[in-house]
Amino acid sequence: MTVLNKKIDFAVVFTVDKANPNGDPLNGNRPRQDFNGHGEVSDVAIKRKLRNRLQDEGEAILVQADERRIDGFRSIRDRVASVPELEKILKNAKGDVHAAEAIAASTWYDVRAFGQVFAFKGDKLSLGIRGPVSIHTATSIEPVDVTSMQITKSVNSTTNTKDPSQKTSDTMGMKHRVDFGVYVFKGSITPQLAERTGFTEADAEKLKKALQTLFVNDASSARPDGSMEVNKLFWWEHNSKLGQYSSAKVHRSVKVDEVSDHFPPSIENYDIQAEPLEGLAVEVYDGL
Repeated sequence: MTVLNKKIDFAVVFTVDKANPNGDPLNGNRPRQDFNGHGEVSDVAIKRKLRNRLQDEGEAILVQADERRIDGFRSIRDRVASVPELEKILKNAKGDVHAAEAIAASTWYDVRAFGQVFAFKGDKLSLGIRGPVSIHTATSIEPVDVTSMQITKSVNSTTNTKDPSQKTSDTMGMKHRVDFGVYVFKGSITPQLAERTGFTEADAEKLKKALQTLFVNDASSARPDGSMEVNKLFWWEHNSKLGQYSSAKVHRSVKVDEVSDHFPPSIENYDIQAEPLEGLAVEVYDGL
């Protein structure tokens, strides 16, 4: 497989329609917002969705969500221990760091792409791998309105021990959602780090597909199926490791402008374009 030898930048535009794209546990699980009221989705949440999509497509993933485990391991540590060559190196204070990096990166796609820290209690060697794929926090184009509603669970969770024939007390709670928002996140793939982890051109194509299908098989009560949608993926492949332009300049070329205020709000109200950059072509993909 050919290791990636050119810089790649990308940007994704997606919509949120009556869903909670990323709850903040420090704020009652309300959708994340910055101080100006713009909605946010953390890079960690985006990488979780990418890992899930890649796992759905059969890729080996080290950092698996517990509800999506496809092996018998309940932790990252146990998963690492299942690779004898890597485990042997981590148990040796003078172990070959480069060999450990190569084994871990070749075994798991997410290590090869995003990197990983291997620092477990009882191991004598700590290992930090920097991955070539970096992703920004997603931010909404405009401030978002958050609606909160009180919900009631009226089904018995436990039996009334004093009188089993009686219904237990209702449980009250809150549910929060973004009414509508258009979000953008950006990212890059660095070939210098791709060489270090062995991230290939084929791996980049798999990432591109995962970005296009980011919200497939991601439904939950907070994110009903269809409430989050990838609208556009912009993909730039430079002609060198350094690239013709900085990632910041490439990312700034994406423009999302509201051209209509028709109600109800819709992605159809927005014009989404990438300004041309001389000598650097952009591939544009719609979501599913």
